[in-house]
Amino acid sequence: MLKLALFDLDHTLLNIDSDHAWGEFLIQEQLVDVETYRKRNDQFYQDYQAGTLDAKAYQEFVFEFLRAHELPYLAQLHQQFMQSIIIPAMRPLAIQAIEQHRAAGHELILISATNNFVVEPIAAAFGISHVLSSIAEQKNGRYTGSLQGVPCFQAGKLEHLNQWLQGREVAESWGYSDSHNDIPLLKFVTYPVAVSPDAALHAYALAHHWSVEDWAF
Repeated sequence: MLKLALFDLDHTLLNIDSDHAWGEFLIQEQLVDVETYRKRNDQFYQDYQAGTLDAKAYQEFVFEFLRAHELPYLAQLHQQFMQSIIIPAMRPLAIQAIEQHRAAGHELILISATNNFVVEPIAAAFGISHVLSSIAEQKNGRYTGSLQGVPCFQAGKLEHLNQWLQGREVAESWGYSDSHNDIPLLKFVTYPVAVSPDAALHAYALAHHWSVEDWAF
C-alpha cells in the first residue's frame, strides 16, 4: 500500500503565492494592462485568503494570457519567472522535509490550486514528479483559456487526489499546508502538518492537536 507525502505549494514550499506572483511578473514585464490586471489579480488573491475565491473564474482570468500566446514563448517567460521569482522563494526547510520523505521511500505529490502551467516547472525544481493542480485546457497545441475539470481547490483537492489514486489503498499519509482552504485535505491524511499557517488554520490545528511548523524565512 502507498505511503504518501502531500505538499501544498504557495506559502508552504514557497515563501510566496506563485499564482499571484505570476500575475505580478506579467505586470512587472509590462505584458498586461498594469492597472486593470493588478486590480483583478489582487482581488482574486484577497478572495483566496478569505476562503471565498471563485476558483473557476480566477483560473480563467489567468488563462486569458496563456490563450493569447504560443507555447514556446510562454515557456521562455516561465523560465525567466523561475529564475527571478521562484528559485529565491524556495524554502530550505521545505526542501529538507521533501528529502526526508524521499529518503523514506514515500510517494511525493505536489497538490496545488495553482494551475499546471505555473506549477509543473516548480515541482520539477523541488524534484517532485507527481503534480495535482488546476488544469489549463489545451487543444491543437495552444491553451484554450478554459479550465479542464474541477479546480484543485478546497474539497477539489480531494477529488483530484482520489482520481490519481484510482482506488489504490493508502497505508499512511502526511500533508503539509499553510491555508485553511486545505483543511479538507489535511483531515484526509494520517499526519496533518500546518506549515507557517494562516490564523484560521493555526487555530484549527491547535484545537485538533495537529503539528504546527514554521518553514518561513
